Amino acid sequence: MILYDWKNFGTDTDIYTLETFEEEIGDEFEAMLFDEKKEMPTYIWTKKFVVNIKTNARMYKDVSFLKIPRNPSVISED
Repeated sequence: MILYDWKNFGTDTDIYTLETFEEEIGDEFEAMLFDEKKEMPTYIWTKKFVVNIKTNARMYKDVSFLKIPRNPSVISED
């Protein structure tokens, strides 16, 4: 299911709100893809990136963000 409104999600150590996510990624949120069986999004689209959410689990449930440029030819170094 693709959501165009932000839905907070969290790990064992962090809660991601719209503000904390945009600050960490450095771009504006547009949409997020949720699998019905998961409590975290799989992908998040921003103006410049598609962000792949990778879950990590050792002692704590955690996530990492892999930023993929939506159009690499127009991304400039800021």
